[in-house]
Amino acid sequence: MTRHVLKKRSKKAGLPPGSLVHIGEQKTDVMKFSVLDYDEQNCSETILSRIEQCFVYRDRPSITWLDIEGVHDIHALEKIGQCFGLHPLVVEDILNTDQRPKIEDYGDYLYIVLRMLTNGSEKGEISSEQVSLILGENFVLSIQEGAKGDVFDSVRTRIRSSKGQIRKLGADYLAYSLIDAVVDNYFIILERIGERVESLEETLISDPGQETLHLIHNLKREMIYLRKSVWPLREVVSGMQRRDSILIRESTGYYLRDVYDHTIQVIDTVETFRDMLSGMLDIYLSSISNRTNAVMKVLTVIATIFIPLTWIAGVYGMNFKNMPELGWRYGYLASWIAMIFVALGMVIYFKKKKWW
Repeated sequence: MTRHVLKKRSKKAGLPPGSLVHIGEQKTDVMKFSVLDYDEQNCSETILSRIEQCFVYRDRPSITWLDIEGVHDIHALEKIGQCFGLHPLVVEDILNTDQRPKIEDYGDYLYIVLRMLTNGSEKGEISSEQVSLILGENFVLSIQEGAKGDVFDSVRTRIRSSKGQIRKLGADYLAYSLIDAVVDNYFIILERIGERVESLEETLISDPGQETLHLIHNLKREMIYLRKSVWPLREVVSGMQRRDSILIRESTGYYLRDVYDHTIQVIDTVETFRDMLSGMLDIYLSSISNRTNAVMKVLTVIATIFIPLTWIAGVYGMNFKNMPELGWRYGYLASWIAMIFVALGMVIYFKKKKWW
């Protein structure tokens, strides 16, 4: 995936700023447009078939949430940018799905980038999707890459059923709700990672093997990716919380403070898991080293026991005529008795010294 993105990025080499080139994976064939338009008394939900149908919501007095799935259609995004007055650099960043979480203030709107994480497979591996939010005075645009499913169903339900304060407050509260949904989903991801870490700890103690090492490395890579997605988000929420923009009301600042606390908790949990995985890797290497040492210890003891036996066998294996022991009637039996006593004596000595 990284090589694929870098290859895509090479297409922009030498192009002027604001050049629209899609960078990333195309996750849907057709762009989808859905609109939730609401105020305190009314709410309407519409699925649009053409991009031009979005334009009528630009200057409505009610709060409009336009959710767009798919960023591969450059022409459609360019039209959206022209309708909502977006800077060409913003449209360029939307098309580049390799952005880090950030916030940019353009005066009459804010541009926010988030990373929405989900469990992308049965093994619990994390998949990531870029979400771009455009916060205006009375509208919010959420632009997703188009992967199946998102984490905003709870926000949609609250708007439809008028639960809580979301229908009573402005577009800034809607943007907060979307960010909060993304951050809350991080806890679900971390909970599942925690279960995998606990299972890995049990395996590490009972029967560590080569597969255990692969699992540790996979989890370490996921934690690095999760850290890259979460750490910049702290700056995003902090920037919104400072209320430098006129689009963020003072009342929303209290809710943003709560999201900031959640972000710090996620970062602390990520760092804890990273430390645990580093410790588990050390434990794995130590256990493998101890197992190797135990095997070498047994082999060394066995070899040491056989050294004097080999010496006895070697001495009496020489074919000299004048060796008196070769003529003894019980020489063969005596040599066996000597070797047995030597071996037993060495075993008792090793046991007494606790070398075996």
